[in-house]
Amino acid sequence: MVHPILMTHANSQLQKTVLVVGCSDSQVTSAVSRVLSSWKLECAQDSEEALALVEKSAFDLVITDQDSSGRENAELLRKVQLVRPHTRLIIVADKSTPADVIAAIRARAFGYVTKPLSTQALEEALQLAMESPAWEEAIEMLSGTDAWIRLSVRCDVSTANRLQQFVREFLDLPEIEEDKVATASREMLLNAMEHGGKFDPERRIEIAYLRARRVVLIRIKDPGEGFSLKENLDTAVNSPQDDPLRHLKHREAQGMRPGGYGILLAKNLVDELFYGEKGNDVLLIKYIQ
Repeated sequence: MVHPILMTHANSQLQKTVLVVGCSDSQVTSAVSRVLSSWKLECAQDSEEALALVEKSAFDLVITDQDSSGRENAELLRKVQLVRPHTRLIIVADKSTPADVIAAIRARAFGYVTKPLSTQALEEALQLAMESPAWEEAIEMLSGTDAWIRLSVRCDVSTANRLQQFVREFLDLPEIEEDKVATASREMLLNAMEHGGKFDPERRIEIAYLRARRVVLIRIKDPGEGFSLKENLDTAVNSPQDDPLRHLKHREAQGMRPGGYGILLAKNLVDELFYGEKGNDVLLIKYIQ
């Protein structure tokens, strides 16, 4: 029989912990309390106190202060990693630049959210932090400037979901355009992961984002053998008008996940969409007014 005191100690050892920097913000702490209700919540007044607490004990997740900049939080992340290399850290910042987002990706930030703070975006980041498996190598920066980044990403859904928020912050578009581009990018990335990567986490997708003054270009290249878009029966874009659900029947017969609307959705969200000759390389173009 396990002694009650020992049992209590064992349970406390298993309880996950989250450190919030600047707990005076009720929006952040409320979201943490809702999503991570079983976790132990600790607070730090500023980055200096947070670093001191991290040095004393490990935290499963650190959330930064939204009254600071993305650059300051990326620097805190680097310092935390020197002490606790595998700590997941979500940056919540008052202001940000593309350079800050690049620095955060290079430093392996888990998530990135800036003001005006979206409760939904924050809760999604927290949910991913709670559920995602091995993540540190999931998003790798191949090259990055303030206008153009190239990434290598692991073929799994959680990585696509994490990447979407970084994309929003990097592209810095008007809200309506931002939603369209981020959604189209995610749908086509998932399409590449499914068809080219077979959702094999050992395989990777290369994706590039170019933000010019009046246009956004997104290129996604998967490791598959490619396909003919016109002959592909898995997508809604090829289902005939008299049988709009043909792709669903075909996907079910092939043992594939429900879906197949990614290409059709992306075509309606961006201005132009082109596939390369092999079919494993796609370019999305969105013009900005």
